[in-house]
Amino acid sequence: MKQIEFDLKNNPFIDFLSSRYSMSARVNVEDMWNYSKENDLSFFIMSLGALMNSLNLIPEMRRRIIDDKVIEFSLLDAVCPIMNKEQTIFKEARVEAPQKFNDILKWHDYVQNHFKNVLDDVEEAFTVDTLKRDEINIANYSCIPWIDFDSITNATASGNAIQPLVTWGKVNKDYEMTVSITVSHIFVNGLELAKFYKNAQNNFNIL
Repeated sequence: MKQIEFDLKNNPFIDFLSSRYSMSARVNVEDMWNYSKENDLSFFIMSLGALMNSLNLIPEMRRRIIDDKVIEFSLLDAVCPIMNKEQTIFKEARVEAPQKFNDILKWHDYVQNHFKNVLDDVEEAFTVDTLKRDEINIANYSCIPWIDFDSITNATASGNAIQPLVTWGKVNKDYEMTVSITVSHIFVNGLELAKFYKNAQNNFNIL
């Protein structure tokens, strides 16, 4: 990570009751869906990788405020909730960014094994307090695969929390999937959101 020059004092959103805001949009995932099914890959994990890549390409998404200084991380890992097939065990797992791997398929297998190990108590689940998460190079990713939703809101632990929250839903019959992202207006404007969705569509268009 590195410290960057950024005028926090005169930022128009720094003193808002909440600088958090969200956007939801649909992306076409037909290429990724078919590729995952044809190659016996987890569509959930491949989607996670596509969305992590999309966010990590945008410097504004990787910024945080630590000790009144603006810090920009080089990469953000993911923290996401996972559950077993019986839907009786729910935990959080931290996943390294795909950019740390030379091959997306190697990354897929690493994530798959990590999730299994966390659920089986072979590896530790992620347990950092919610209010401390802005100090770590992570973003939150969550899938709601049972619902083809249009938009979603997120609980806000702190009005000026910075960590991005990404949520995606069920793939519909047209291979469209809603992706929602919650960010801080202190760093992220509409232009950066547009870049995120453009990146996401490019990442799901794997062919």
